[in-house]
Order: sequence, then C-alpha cells, then structure tokens
Amino acid sequence: MKKYRALITVFGIVILLLIHATTVLSASLVGRIVDAKSREPLAARVYLVGNQGEWFFVEPSTAKGSTVRYNKTNWIQKESFEKHTTVSPHPFRAELPPGKYTITVERGKEYFTETKTLSLGQADAEIEIRLRRWINLAKRGWFSGETHIHRTLEELPNVIQAEDLNVAMPLTYWVTHSDTAPTSGDRNIGGKIPDKLITIDSTHVIWPRNTEYEIFSIGQKRHTLGALFFLNHKSVLNEGVPPWGPLASSARAEGTILDMDKLDWPFSMTLPHSTGARLYELANNHMWRTKFAFTKWNSRTPGFLQPPAGNTTGNEEEWMNYTFGQYYTLLNAGFPMVPTAGSANGVHPVPAGFSRVYVHQPNGFSYEEWLDGLKRGRSFVTTGPMLFAKVNGQLPGTTITLDRDGGEVTINGEVISETPVSFLEIVVNGQPVLKVRARPKATPSGAHQITFSAELPIKTSGWIAVRCFEERHGGRLRFAHTGQWTVNVPGKPLRPSPEEKKYLIERVQAEIHRSEGIVSAEALAEYNAALSHYQNLATSNPPTPEARAPMHDSELKHWLDNMVTHHRY
Repeated sequence: MKKYRALITVFGIVILLLIHATTVLSASLVGRIVDAKSREPLAARVYLVGNQGEWFFVEPSTAKGSTVRYNKTNWIQKESFEKHTTVSPHPFRAELPPGKYTITVERGKEYFTETKTLSLGQADAEIEIRLRRWINLAKRGWFSGETHIHRTLEELPNVIQAEDLNVAMPLTYWVTHSDTAPTSGDRNIGGKIPDKLITIDSTHVIWPRNTEYEIFSIGQKRHTLGALFFLNHKSVLNEGVPPWGPLASSARAEGTILDMDKLDWPFSMTLPHSTGARLYELANNHMWRTKFAFTKWNSRTPGFLQPPAGNTTGNEEEWMNYTFGQYYTLLNAGFPMVPTAGSANGVHPVPAGFSRVYVHQPNGFSYEEWLDGLKRGRSFVTTGPMLFAKVNGQLPGTTITLDRDGGEVTINGEVISETPVSFLEIVVNGQPVLKVRARPKATPSGAHQITFSAELPIKTSGWIAVRCFEERHGGRLRFAHTGQWTVNVPGKPLRPSPEEKKYLIERVQAEIHRSEGIVSAEALAEYNAALSHYQNLATSNPPTPEARAPMHDSELKHWLDNMVTHHRY
C-alpha cells in the first residue's frame, strides 16, 4: 500500500512539474489594433504564424471583446488555405511558446496590410498594430456588400465589422436535392431566421433570409444542375426545384432578387430566360486571397472566349476571362444583367468580402437604397482596386441615348489601388476597344492613382464597361469591373455575334440532352423555351458595326498586344 502511495505522490509531482513547465514556457501576447491617424480602435482580421509555419489563433482579452476563428483548407489544393481570426475593436491575446512570430493584420479593402515580426521569450508582451487607410469609400458615397456568404447569424456581426462589409446576405437556407423545400434544406444554418433587417450599427447590416438552391441530385440520381440564389426574400420559401419559373416569379413579386452565382454551371444559360435572374457574380467564389485552386470547370469555354479552341481548364486569369466572357455574351443577347460579388466565405478558404460589390449612395447608407442601386447596376465589383468611371458625366447603371447616326461618348475616371494597376480597358459590347497604361501617381495616403479620359465613337446600341487589373506577388491578379452603361442608338439594336448565338444554343442543347429522362417534363419545357429564345435571336455579322480591318500598323499592334497580353493567345 505504501508503495502505491509513493507512486501516486511521484506521479502527482510530475504532473505539477509539467504544468509549471508549460506555464513557464509560454507567454501571453496582448495586442490591439488602431487607426494610424485617429488612434481609434478597429475591428480587423488577424493572421499569426510561427517561425516553423505553425498557425495560431487569438482570443478576446476583455469581456467586451469577441473573436471568430476561421480555418479552411481547400479539398483539391492543400496549399490553398485560410487561417485567421476576426477580432472586434478590443484587445486580443494569444498564449504562445517562446519563439519568433509574424503577425499580419488586414481590414477589408480600404486599409494597407500591416505585418510585424516579433520574438517572444517567457515574459508577457504587448503589441499595437496601426492600420493606415489608403482610401475611404464611404466618404465618396460608395458602400460595400457581398451576396454569397455562408456564416451563422451569431458570427456575422463580428465578421462584417472586421471586414468593413456594409451589407451581408448570408445563405441561411441551403438545398442540394431536387424537390426539397428550403425549410428541410440539408445544409441550412439552423435556428430561427428572422424576417427583418439585422442592424449592427448605422452602416453595417445583415439581411437574414436568403436561400441557395444548389442542386446536385434529382430524386435518387446524382445529377448536377448548379446554383441559383434567392436573396432578400421576406417569407420562407416552401417549394422545391426544378422547375424554376413558378418559384422565381412568386419570389420576385415580394422583392426577391436572383443571383446566378457562376455561369459555368451546366444549367446556367437557361436561367435568364426561365427565371428572370439578372444578378451575376462577376467577382465570384473561385477568386481567393490564397492560391488559386479550381483549375477545372463545369463547362467548356468556346474558342472566341478562350482562343484558339476553348478548354475546360485554365489558370486564374483564364477563369477571370471566362467569367467576364459569359457575362458579356448574355448582355449581347439582350439580357439586362448587373454585376454582384460573393466569396462563399464559410465554405472556401477566403475572407468574407474578398470579392465585394460597391454601390453608390451619395446621400449616405441605407439598406433599401443600397439594394436598389445593386439592382440598377450603379456599382463596381472588386477583389482589390477601386474603379470610378463616368460616361458623359453619368455613373454606371444609366442609359445614354444618341442620335440615329450614333455619336461620340466621353469616358473618364480614376483607379486608386494599394499596389500599382497594370492596365485598364474600356469594353464595348464585350470587346476591349481601348487599353490604358499609365505611370501611377502617389496619393497623399500612399496609394497609387491613375486617371483616364477617352472619346469613343459609337454607331450602334450596346453597352460600355471599364475594367482594370492589379498584379500581385507571385503573378496573382486582382481586378475591378464597373457595372455597364447602356447606349441606345434608335433603329440600330444590339445583337449577339453568330459565335455567341451558337454558344448559347449549344450550351442549352447539351443540358437538354444530358437531362432528358432525369428532370421533370416541366423542367425540360423551361429548357426548350430557353433554347427557342436563343434560336430566334437575330445576329450581327460582323459582331459590331465598329469591326473593320486595321487602318494602319499601330492598330494591328494594339490588337495583337491585347490578344497576347490579356487573352494569352
């Protein structure tokens, strides 16, 4: 008995020594994040990594503070990961063993990234991170949001303040099986979803009732259709899909807007006709802060979007071009699309609001007016740079009417970015007609600014947009893209090219062939109606009346530079 008591005593001493050693061999790091100019505390996103590549997460240091840990790794590409903590504007802390650490802090899109290295021994330490603002979009009358996020209503107040995301529309209902009502969705966040706006403060809000139908099975059969988001609905949707049209019609009647996510989904080219969907994520959930992962796509690109022959794979830049090209094709087919942005934060390794849409509200923020501006296309989307443009003095989302013979329009604006923009393009009816390269000027805040102005001849109806690209370390790209201006030239309507018409027809025909005998007769009827619509489209030949042979070598060189540099031909 004495022997066992002695062993228990020794064991207890060892445990106490281990606890003591652990205590001695760790230190408490306490940090706070402030605005470099005002010294006001800020909510932000914190990355903390050790010298050997091990990741750490921080906790609140006070009772008033909150932190939300985010740890996601892509299932295809293990090098694509996102490991951070979003923190409220209060002190945070981390218990760390002695060693060297790198702490990186970011806040949305409008502050410079701040990185510090530190060495910790056994003594506690404190650190203050001062974030420098390089632009203030709210002062310019622009407010941000994203329409594709998968976070709980408990997490979002912390997250949207840390990302300075003015509007969040979480997909609280999520269905992946056909004929299933959202109330029985297999991926719902759960709990009671209120039917009114959640206000965090005067410029940060959450609309809680949004539904994602992302259909991967029809009945018992695995059969992927794709995703369509029903945003801003008031009542709880109680219908399964497909067909889509009846539900879309009743939902739109109560103010719901429909977001088509990505157009490479197999069924996506049927949606504009069958549902009236008009939002498209021009900055979408395959665009990340971390390594690009989704190099295989659901649908083949046509040769005119990815010369010379099209493909089902590509890199980050090629995915962007495919994303843009599908949007342009639907615009040319006569659908009044508008851009939006989403990250799928909560599922993918990407911060909330990495892809975001800014909507112009010159009189200050309100959710109702923000939503109205989004639907009108009075906006730009971005993963980095800030793009401001006007055509004839008007913001995007407006219609410009010219004489029957057309006329000239004036385009001017500026780009302000954290790192220099590589180039800017003016796009007319899907074609880049002018590329702008300029040496950026430093702004008083230390950002980079280029201004631009151009006169463009317009002979037919159509649309105009502006886009720009910002190269980052390692060949990564970030971009911004405006909503479009509609140009009306009486008697000269916009028409798709023969290649665009052929592409739309083939996409829908492929979906009909793939889905016959699987989806319902009502769903097939929607597909066939979309097919008939595309088959009856009149086309332009050449694609736009402005198309012509080059007048001199410099024009030919400009075209070749665009094909090689941008389209990787």
